[in-house]
Amino acid sequence: MDVCLSSVQQPGRLGGEPSSPPGWLEAEKEGALQKDGAGGPPGDSNKIEATLHSLQKFVPTDYASYTQEYYQFAGKKIVIQESIESYGAVVWPGATALCHYLEEHTDELNLQDAKILEIGAGPGLVSIVASILGAQVTATDLPDVLGNLQYNLLKNTLKCTAHLPEVKELVWGEDLEQNFPKSTFYYDYVLASDVVYHHYFLDKLLTTMVYFSQPGTVLLWANKFRFSTDYEFLDKFNQVFDTTLLAEYPESSIKLFKGILKWG
Repeated sequence: MDVCLSSVQQPGRLGGEPSSPPGWLEAEKEGALQKDGAGGPPGDSNKIEATLHSLQKFVPTDYASYTQEYYQFAGKKIVIQESIESYGAVVWPGATALCHYLEEHTDELNLQDAKILEIGAGPGLVSIVASILGAQVTATDLPDVLGNLQYNLLKNTLKCTAHLPEVKELVWGEDLEQNFPKSTFYYDYVLASDVVYHHYFLDKLLTTMVYFSQPGTVLLWANKFRFSTDYEFLDKFNQVFDTTLLAEYPESSIKLFKGILKWG
């Protein structure tokens, strides 16, 4: 198993069984990643840390506590820095469902060199997996999330992927044409996971999904359905997108949809 990490991590050992949907591996906080071949000579680690620092444009929020969580996708061990102090710093179940689908359908989706936008990227697991699978990824979220998002992306993709993922601020429904002019930005896929829950920006979320869905764009949206408002959003989604249910996990109430914008 490859360890797609860019520097020596704190000791850790994989444990547990994949959850449903597959892919997630809990980790104890003790053990040694270097036993699995992670890291390298101290000099190499120092050089990589310097490179990471130079590339890090956003500063992670100073939460009281972070944990290191371990995942396995596309033959890689992925380490995500998470914090329960923010919704945007936690990997939610829809993300692992989407990662599993990308992993299982890489050739069918033709992800190699595909241009992908993730909205609501959070700590970045989906963007990391898409990058490992060969895509050109832009990961977006709110300003306070971008520091930890970029940290995780760099740690897990630097010198491991053909395309280093980009991080951009995206506030749903605001300044879309100004920050992402359609004449310049086109995406083969728009990815979203667990972006629908009990918040007040669902209309702006749908506006954002529609904006980025140009001719030929495929939207992949995975979500754990928790509230009646989630289904109300799905009804509105179905009105503007030709929708296909790609996968469903009844035991965890997760559904994965493909959406293609209706034209005319």
